[in-house]
Amino acid sequence: MLRLVVDQKSTLNSAGEIASHSSLGSRLRLTLRALRHRNFQLFFGGQLISLTGTWMQNIAQAWLVYRLTGSSLLLGSVGFASQIPVFLLAPLGGIIADRHNRQQVVIATQTGAMILAFVLSALTLTHTVEVWHIFVLATLLGVVNAFDIPARQAFLVEMVGREDLMNAIALNSSMFNGARIIGPAIAGVLVASIGEGWCFFGNGVSYIAVIIGLALMHIQERRRPPVASHFEHIIEGFQFAKKAAPIRAVLLLLGVLSLVGMPYSVLMPVFADQILYGGARGLGILMGCTGIGALLAALVLAAKSGLKGLSRWIAFAAAGFGVSITLFSLSRHFWLSAALLIPVGFSMMLETSSSNTLLQAMVPDELRGRVMALYSMMFMGMAPFGAFFGGALADHIGAPVTISIGGIISVGAALLFALRLPAIRVEARQLILAQAMAGGEPPEEMTTRMMN
Repeated sequence: MLRLVVDQKSTLNSAGEIASHSSLGSRLRLTLRALRHRNFQLFFGGQLISLTGTWMQNIAQAWLVYRLTGSSLLLGSVGFASQIPVFLLAPLGGIIADRHNRQQVVIATQTGAMILAFVLSALTLTHTVEVWHIFVLATLLGVVNAFDIPARQAFLVEMVGREDLMNAIALNSSMFNGARIIGPAIAGVLVASIGEGWCFFGNGVSYIAVIIGLALMHIQERRRPPVASHFEHIIEGFQFAKKAAPIRAVLLLLGVLSLVGMPYSVLMPVFADQILYGGARGLGILMGCTGIGALLAALVLAAKSGLKGLSRWIAFAAAGFGVSITLFSLSRHFWLSAALLIPVGFSMMLETSSSNTLLQAMVPDELRGRVMALYSMMFMGMAPFGAFFGGALADHIGAPVTISIGGIISVGAALLFALRLPAIRVEARQLILAQAMAGGEPPEEMTTRMMN
């Protein structure tokens, strides 16, 4: 009898372990479902390598400017120069993404970014680099990004289809932030040991992987909008976003956070050197901690299978970002500050990726590039104004006070967005359902995935 009971327990334990493993495997497949598409596999692998190089360059460039000038204002000014072209030219980039082959557009932009990285590397390694060189190259990279970001974001749906688009956006964000952990860590070591120039060279080499991956893709030709003037196409995109209250609300919240909250990253060299006394290695650690939080947020979003509750995620994440950067600005201990940057990265990535997902679910494909251009304008295009004014304000009242002011305003913007949610939720459902039906998804299936 005892043996029978033991055998039964063993059988139950085995069954439980099998069920547990099966459940774990199912969750893993759900989280990584966009990777079943060959095109996205190529994109994911190439971008993971390339983005690691991009983050290496971001950290090395910030440190180079700070080493050459020691000025918070010039740090903010370089940030302004690198991102203002996105604000000015993203609408044109959106038109190009909607009217031309997105695969070819992204290959062209990645090639341009690679050339600029090699030029900056050559100037730095030959010890001829000057601040004005960095300004010019940063501005040219901003021009490239104005065309790259709308095309790359709109290109995701061609790689995976509508059914896996949300997961592809989340995995793309996880890849971005995985590189955000690795890149700054490598840059911190390289800058401290052999200088910034090799970080720029490594970034240039890393673009080769993504260009090869893009060239190997097989993309089905899509229907493109009828030829019209560029001006008419720009106006059409703006009018669509203006009339759709949910899209307008999401974009405005994102713009406010980028304007007042994101300067924390531009001022990070000041915190690393003057406030927390960590130097170049410390800067790499701080930015890496932000990346850890952002990676966790992207993985959380990747495991989500529907749009339900996504609007509330946006509101909570925006408020969490404001609170987190305010607490970070008050800290004077290195490791406490590093720990506080994990929720900063988590909340900001959850807000931006959720906004991206919700916008793409509500927009028709023929307007996707132009709406993603508006997303780029709000996310990256507003950041240069924040970087410039944040740098100037930090020169007068200090970096900690500047960041705390931005955190408080971010919390206020999140509360206003939350108060508007009941009014815009019905229209958001209608937009999502309209795009799902246009894409051939059964209405009864869509209602189970609707935002709430």
